[in-house]
Amino acid sequence: MVFVFNNDTKETLLAENARIAATMLSRMVGLLNRSNLASGEGLFLDKCNSIHMIGMKFAIDALFLDKKGVVVGMLENFPPGKISKVFFQAKSCLELPAGTIANTGTAVGDKVSHKEV
Repeated sequence: MVFVFNNDTKETLLAENARIAATMLSRMVGLLNRSNLASGEGLFLDKCNSIHMIGMKFAIDALFLDKKGVVVGMLENFPPGKISKVFFQAKSCLELPAGTIANTGTAVGDKVSHKEV
């Protein structure tokens, strides 16, 4: 399944070709088997309030969302080898290509929505 993610507050497109990692295995693998994340792609991690970049080959942007889809934390250009802090209010994380947060003007407090396409 492919999903579109929008920043409803800023009326901007975050990802038009995003996948959802809902199982334990798909969350553990995440983007580890990828060499990049193209513009418009994304990975949504359900039940997630922190991420790690151990074994990753490229930097990403990450939006941490509460149960209503409100951005409660952000990581911009988060590099390989790092472990994020825990965003205790977060219930999910949307991983995006590095630069997406800046390009869309996304900020803490913005509302994010998604739909299947």
